[in-house]
Amino acid sequence: MNQTIIVTGGAGFIGANFVLAWVKQGLGTVVNLDKLTYAGNLENLVEIQQNRQHIFVHGDIGDQALVSKLLAEHKPCAVVNFAAESHVDRSIHGPEDFIQTNVVGTFHLLESVRAYWGALKEADKKAFRFLHVSTDEVYGSLSKDEPAFVETRKYEPNSPYSASKAASDHLVRAYHHTYGLPVLTTNCSNNYGPHHFPEKLIPLVIHNALAGKPLPIYGNGQQIRDWLYVQDHCAAIRRVLEAGKVGEVYNVGGWNEKPNIEVVKTLCRMLDAKKPRADGKPYADQITFVEDRLGHDQRYAIDATKIARELGWKPQETFESGIEKTVNWYLENQEWVNNVTSGDYRNWVQKHYADRGEEMA
Repeated sequence: MNQTIIVTGGAGFIGANFVLAWVKQGLGTVVNLDKLTYAGNLENLVEIQQNRQHIFVHGDIGDQALVSKLLAEHKPCAVVNFAAESHVDRSIHGPEDFIQTNVVGTFHLLESVRAYWGALKEADKKAFRFLHVSTDEVYGSLSKDEPAFVETRKYEPNSPYSASKAASDHLVRAYHHTYGLPVLTTNCSNNYGPHHFPEKLIPLVIHNALAGKPLPIYGNGQQIRDWLYVQDHCAAIRRVLEAGKVGEVYNVGGWNEKPNIEVVKTLCRMLDAKKPRADGKPYADQITFVEDRLGHDQRYAIDATKIARELGWKPQETFESGIEKTVNWYLENQEWVNNVTSGDYRNWVQKHYADRGEEMA
């Protein structure tokens, strides 16, 4: 079986970081299927734009005809599914897109993959993997003193986003138990790092701080998240794909629990040192507390003992080293930030890929 993989959602934040690392490390060809919704950004992939080991396809995981065509043409040894609508606040205002992509889309993807896998030769069937990337939010919310999420914790999703991801997780599990499809699932904590769409906390704070805008903090800012550097997450996924036990779930976390307000104040101090305000005042003066939203989960924390014990993976970055790399990346890539915040990144579809003859539907 060849070393080609299909990655869905590979122009988004985590997916793009995964694709970049896979291609730059020479691990094989990536067929990258992305619908290019609001957070899908081909500018994330500019480093490998001319690399023949990266084949970009503009399309939807719910398009069974397209997915089946790609499977038949490229004969991948694995499918890694990042494709998802993934912002809680957006899901509150418009849940339907989350159901369509995360539930219905995953179902159609599984159907296409099941048909492809079922027709493989026995050795190739045994080697094939379907890896589904999910979130710690499916487990619900923790109180201050509760132990961190383990893989056996029951699902208690509290938002349309997390409910849609929980449903997709259940579908993946069902396709293994019902049809024997060789699946793996990872549930990750809050990612941060390069190429993060600036509506999430860390990139939003950096962007707003530099723009002189308020830094909005929900409630009292004491919501706790477990922060995982995105490239550590990608390394964990590669390890699970390589050695994970079929049918198993692996929680991937950074062992870095921090309340949101502490993260914001850390970012402000870093920017004070790296790019001081013209008036000499601290960026923390821009912090603005806003009314918390209904049902806001107060704490997420991942127990990543299983993946460490069974597969030998541990995060390489502390929060301090990871946030340093993150802030430096944003300061050094202001053109990327400007293109995203202005909406110009959408022009990359035509501007940077048309000359390769790739069809952009």
